[in-house]
Amino acid sequence: MQKICANPWCRQPFDFSIEDRALLDRLTPVIAGKKYSIPEPTLCPTCRSQRRLAHRNERILYKRTCDLTKKPIVSIYSADAPCNVYAPDVWYSDGWDPMQYGIDVDFSVPFSSQVQELRLKAPRPALAVIQNENCPYVNQVWQSKNCHLCIDGGFDEDVLYSYATYHSRNVTDCAFTRECERSFDLLDCSTCYGSQSCIDCKNCAEAYYSIDCAQCSNIAFCSNLRGKKYCLFNREIGKEEWERQTRALLIGSSSKRQECAQTFHELCLQALRRENHNVQCEDCTGDYLASCRNCYHCFDADKSEDLRYCARPDEQLTTCMDIDHGAMLELGYEDLSAAGHGIYFCHASYSTTNSNLLYCDLSFTSSDCFGCVAMKNGRYCILNKQYSKEEYESLVPKIIEHMRSTGEWGEFFPAELSLFGYNESAAQQYYPITKEEIEGRGWRWREQTEEPQKVSKTVDARLLPDAIDGVPDDILNWAILCEDTKRPYRIIKQELEFYRTMQLPVPHLHPNERHRRRMELRNPRKLWKRKCGKCGKEMETTYSPERPEKVYCEECYLKEVY
Repeated sequence: MQKICANPWCRQPFDFSIEDRALLDRLTPVIAGKKYSIPEPTLCPTCRSQRRLAHRNERILYKRTCDLTKKPIVSIYSADAPCNVYAPDVWYSDGWDPMQYGIDVDFSVPFSSQVQELRLKAPRPALAVIQNENCPYVNQVWQSKNCHLCIDGGFDEDVLYSYATYHSRNVTDCAFTRECERSFDLLDCSTCYGSQSCIDCKNCAEAYYSIDCAQCSNIAFCSNLRGKKYCLFNREIGKEEWERQTRALLIGSSSKRQECAQTFHELCLQALRRENHNVQCEDCTGDYLASCRNCYHCFDADKSEDLRYCARPDEQLTTCMDIDHGAMLELGYEDLSAAGHGIYFCHASYSTTNSNLLYCDLSFTSSDCFGCVAMKNGRYCILNKQYSKEEYESLVPKIIEHMRSTGEWGEFFPAELSLFGYNESAAQQYYPITKEEIEGRGWRWREQTEEPQKVSKTVDARLLPDAIDGVPDDILNWAILCEDTKRPYRIIKQELEFYRTMQLPVPHLHPNERHRRRMELRNPRKLWKRKCGKCGKEMETTYSPERPEKVYCEECYLKEVY
C-alpha cells in the first residue's frame, strides 16, 4: 500500500507493504494480557529516521559544569542547554533518586509535553562513555584508552579523530573501521595495517590510496585487487621497483598528498562497484550488512534478523522496525539507542536488562515503565512515579487512549522537542538541511561559537610547513585556521607524534570538516533501482542511476574480481 508522507516539506509517496504490516503486528505491545495495536506510520522512512536522529548529538562537545557537583566537565550539552547535566560517574551513582522528579499524569495536555517536562528536570549524563582510560574528549565510546575526539567506538587504543571505529590501535582520521592498526584516513576498512587513504579494503598491509582491495600488501592507487603484492595502478612491479617509485610518490608533504588525493578521486570513479557491501546475508536489502537474515532497507547492521528500516545497530537486533543505534534488542519499534526486550518509542535506553518500556528516555535496568526519564532499576513507573502492578496496568491503557486522541500514539518524540539544535544532531550528518529550512520547520538551530583559545599565535593552515619535518614543537601552542571553514583547531602532542612517525603533514582542515568530507564518500541511506552495468539485470543499490560509477550485480562483480 502506498502512502504519502505527512510532513508538509516532504509529501513523498512511500510504500507500507504487507510485510511491514505483518512485522508491526508482531511488535504490538501487550499490557495486562491485552494487545495495543500500533497504527501505521504517517511519515516516510527517511523522515522517521530524521526525526529520531534529531535527538542525538554525537560529536559536538562543550565545556560546562556538572549541575550536582559544580565541577567542570565535557558534555554534549552546552552550558546554556535547558536541562540538568551530571558528570557520567555522578549520573550512574546512587547520589540522586529518579523518583524525586515524578509527576502525575495530566489528561488535559499532550503526553509528550509531560515527558518533555521530565526531560528538562531529570538529570542527563554529560557523555555516553563506559570504562575508558584517559579519554576525556570522546562520546559514545567504551572500553578504550588514550583516545581523543573519537565518536562511537569501542575497544580502541591511541585512536584520534575517528568515527565508528572498533578494536583498533594507533589510527587517526578513520571511519567505520575495525581491527586496524597504525593507519590513517581509512573508510570502511577492516584488518588493515600501516595503510593510508583507503576505502573498502580488507586484510591489507601497506596499502595507499586504494579502493576495494583484499588480502593485499604494498599496493598504491589500486582497485578491485585480491591477494596481490607490490602493485602500482593495478600493475605488479616487484619489490625493488615498488620501493623506488613509492619513495618519491608517497612522501609526506601536503602538496603531494593533494595531488595523490585528486588521482585517487579519479581512480574511484573508474573502479568497479558491487551493488552492495553485504556479506553472508540472506534475503536482505540495504548496505553494509554482515551475517544478517531477512533485513529490509537496513544499513550498517551486524548479526541481525527480521529487521525493517534499521540503521547502525551494533549487533544482534531481532524482530525490530525503525531503529537507529540499537544493540542486543528484540521486539523494538521507533527507538533511538535502545537495548533489551519490548522497547517502543524510547531514546537512549541502552541496557540489555530493559523490558517492556514505552516512551522512555534514559532508562536503564528497568521494566514495565511508561514515559519515564533517567530511570534506573524502576518497575511499574509512569512519569517517574511508582505504582503497583495493578495501578500501572489500569492507568497505561488510559494513557494510550489519550495519546490516540492527540495523535501521539505510534509516533516518536517530535524533533521540535529535541534538546539539541538540529545542526548539532546526527540528523544533520545524514540529512543535511539549511538554517532557513530548519527554522522553517519549527526546529532549533544553534549558532556555533568558538571559545577563546590560550595560544601563542594563530596561523592560517595555508602557511603551515609543507612537510612534517619542518613543523616545530611549538605548533602545540598555535591555533590553526581551517583552510576551508576558517574554524580554529589545535594540534595535541599525541597527534603530532603520530604525524611524525607516519611521515604525514599536519592537516589543513578542521577535524569536523575532515569528518564531513569522509562521510560524503559514503553512499546515502537510500535504495534505487538500477541495471547491472554488465548483464543488465535490475538490482537495488545505493548508487543512483545518474551516478557515473560502474556498478555490477553481485554475480557479475564476483566473476570480474575473482
